[in-house]
Amino acid sequence: MGNAWWNLTLRFLLELAALLGLGIASWALSHDWWRWVAALAIPLVAAALWGTFAVLNDPSRSGRAPVPVPGAVRLVIELVILFGGAAGFYLAGQTTTGIVMALLIVISYAFSLDRLAWLLRQ
Repeated sequence: MGNAWWNLTLRFLLELAALLGLGIASWALSHDWWRWVAALAIPLVAAALWGTFAVLNDPSRSGRAPVPVPGAVRLVIELVILFGGAAGFYLAGQTTTGIVMALLIVISYAFSLDRLAWLLRQ
């Protein structure tokens, strides 16, 4: 799977942006002291899911999988977190950021068709 360096960099930045978007939406959509809990807990849960559930020997990651899952499950986790972050920006009033992030996610996956095919075969 020959992901170009720029796409791997973009993917990493999108992962970070997704966590930020989830945190911003959690803050914006919560009230009182719950906003602190939600803004910290939701991105931490998303990061834990991202790092824990993986496909064994995924060359785009370390190859390790603390909790091995089928490729389709991993793909769903990725898409929910990434697009969830984009939706988070959008829902928090950062409309342009949310739309641009969603487009960048689509571009990244469009240049990762070999990885998508590999995931779906696992």
